[in-house]
Amino acid sequence: MPPASIPSSCTLRRVINAWGTATPFGVSRSDEAVAEAVASMLRRHVVMGELQAVAGERLAAWSGAQTGCVTHSSAAGLTLAVAACMTGEDAALIARLPDTTGLRRRVVLLSAHDVNYGQRLTQAIRLAGALPVACDSVAHAKHEAQDAQTAAVLAVESHLAAGSGQALTRALHAVAVAAGVPLILDGAAQDWRVRELVASGAGLVVLSAQKYLRAPTAGLVVGDAALVRAVDAQHGGIGRAMKPSKEAIAGVLAAIDARDGMDALQWQAGEQRKVDHVAATAARWPGVQVERAPDPLGNGFERLWLRVPGDAAALVCRLREGDPAVAVAPHRVAQGSIGLELTGVDEAELDVLCDVLARAIDAVAGS
Repeated sequence: MPPASIPSSCTLRRVINAWGTATPFGVSRSDEAVAEAVASMLRRHVVMGELQAVAGERLAAWSGAQTGCVTHSSAAGLTLAVAACMTGEDAALIARLPDTTGLRRRVVLLSAHDVNYGQRLTQAIRLAGALPVACDSVAHAKHEAQDAQTAAVLAVESHLAAGSGQALTRALHAVAVAAGVPLILDGAAQDWRVRELVASGAGLVVLSAQKYLRAPTAGLVVGDAALVRAVDAQHGGIGRAMKPSKEAIAGVLAAIDARDGMDALQWQAGEQRKVDHVAATAARWPGVQVERAPDPLGNGFERLWLRVPGDAAALVCRLREGDPAVAVAPHRVAQGSIGLELTGVDEAELDVLCDVLARAIDAVAGS
């Protein structure tokens, strides 16, 4: 049965999210305390500037940055971070965007970092009126960043961005320093590593609140105080459509409190148990090969890749179309594999997940 909060006229399938924090399947499930904070905020008025200021202080304490602000999403945060690097806090320039006449507007990034999160990263840059300059190497980025029209260098840390991580971020930070511009660091799903990202020297770090932090949908921007103020100021310009809601900010604050009270080692142990269970079960399925892959950026959990008999792309579709719908990572279907990240799967769902997977794999292999 659907939750009582969903109108009875709506029919929503149950979803077992074994993809991870994918947006098309609702990203994550919030803790009860987060849901209560959101519900409470929905029943009151608040001075939004004061609420954003409280969030900035809390984000600073959590991340180690000078300050922070909340935007509508991390995609919004990236666009507004780019805008901030072009306009600063100048109200006239903010009001003029996306017209960038006379402004430095080039944003230098690596081609491998133009990740498609549902939109290309370069599109998030262009929304601000900026010009993305994609480079095939750090040396190429260093050359392009020296152009007088460069406003920022942008780096990504994600398991979807080939070669990304601390070493490459440091190299791109050096490129930004040499060019005299800020580094924007997109660490959308890296909230477990937020202090490490801030310590990279990036002027602005952009994160998703709704991924492993399990807040409502929101973007978190932390970093240099002047740059963060410039990001928040964009909410009075092109960021008007990207502003955070009062309930999202309340949920972010509650989610950070929940994270602070969490035992990270205990969480990792729980994730390991789930992976062990599914890996052991899948290893018994005919024709299936199991690969375990630690998160390449050190977030403390493993993913599973199942090489399957039959058409892996057809398997992904069959799983999504079922009831319950099962979401799996499709990134390696061309190699005959599906991916499982179990951070969004409760232990009580594991047996159902394995049963649905086994039946679907058998059906596709026999078709």
